[in-house]
Amino acid sequence: MAAGEISLKIYYENEAPLSGLASKTVAVLGYGSQGHAHAQNLRESGVRVVVANRRDSANGRLAMEHGFDPMPIAEAVRAGDLIILALPDELQSEIYQKEIGPFLKSGKTLGATHGFNIHFQQIVPNKDIDVVMIAPKGPGHLVRSEFVKGGGVPCLVAVQQDASGHALATALAWGNGIGGARAGIIHTTFKDECETDLFGEQVVLCGGLSALIKAGFETLVKNGYPPEMAYFECVHEVKLIVDLIYQGGLNYMRYSISNTAEYGDLTRGPRIITDQTRREMQKILDEITSGQFAREWMAEHRAGKPKFQALRRTDRDHPVETTGRNLRKMMKWIHAKEINFS
Repeated sequence: MAAGEISLKIYYENEAPLSGLASKTVAVLGYGSQGHAHAQNLRESGVRVVVANRRDSANGRLAMEHGFDPMPIAEAVRAGDLIILALPDELQSEIYQKEIGPFLKSGKTLGATHGFNIHFQQIVPNKDIDVVMIAPKGPGHLVRSEFVKGGGVPCLVAVQQDASGHALATALAWGNGIGGARAGIIHTTFKDECETDLFGEQVVLCGGLSALIKAGFETLVKNGYPPEMAYFECVHEVKLIVDLIYQGGLNYMRYSISNTAEYGDLTRGPRIITDQTRREMQKILDEITSGQFAREWMAEHRAGKPKFQALRRTDRDHPVETTGRNLRKMMKWIHAKEINFS
């Protein structure tokens, strides 16, 4: 392979015909972040869709507002040919045992939007069904808004079981139906999607970035700088930099900033991400690939999430958050969103 050549297989609309779902019913289990987008996009692509969700919940009421008639999970599974799991990861295995597996008959397809439960064998489907994945590389509201605008969010596609011989065609039709083939559907495996997704979340996108933001904010405030200034430098401007990286990579970001900023980046950045940091990254990856993280998270869920809730409460009231809440009220142009965790 030549240097710089892409080895990934990427499918576009002409390679992902909707005929893979012709005369089939798609059952979307859960009408939350991903579920609402998949259900609406597929319906507007001409696919027959049913939705499973509690009618007396906020998501159930939203589904009814959107013209769906939410039904119990078992009923939706019976009705569906492709059953899409759009439920929280930690709830899927228990619900599968009681309300999905017993009604998942031969010839049906189980669809995942994330590889967690299949890869770590929290769910072990019978061998006579297809098991596929379409994982959009963006939150559900973006999957929906891009589709409405005529575009799409790139997706990953994977096949874990192909009992019918047509599993990939079904998955690609699903991906096309939600708009993914407009942007590109990248072929992968459940293992690679799951492990890289967890690593990215924990080490860079969520865990690493959150910890870096807090540490930078705390350092400036500890040294006497106003918390408002610390917030602007360590939080507010992150978006400006990330947007540049998103558009053109690190080189474009460095091209766009001052020479002073670039020199500081190149000389000081490696002092933050040290060999010790890299060793900890490797340790976190090892915890993911061994299944240790999955076991820990499922045990935390079964215990009622006490550690999770305590950590959430602590971070909710961190000074970087209280400062930010006050500042964002003054920034009318950003359409601030504030979450009150119960």
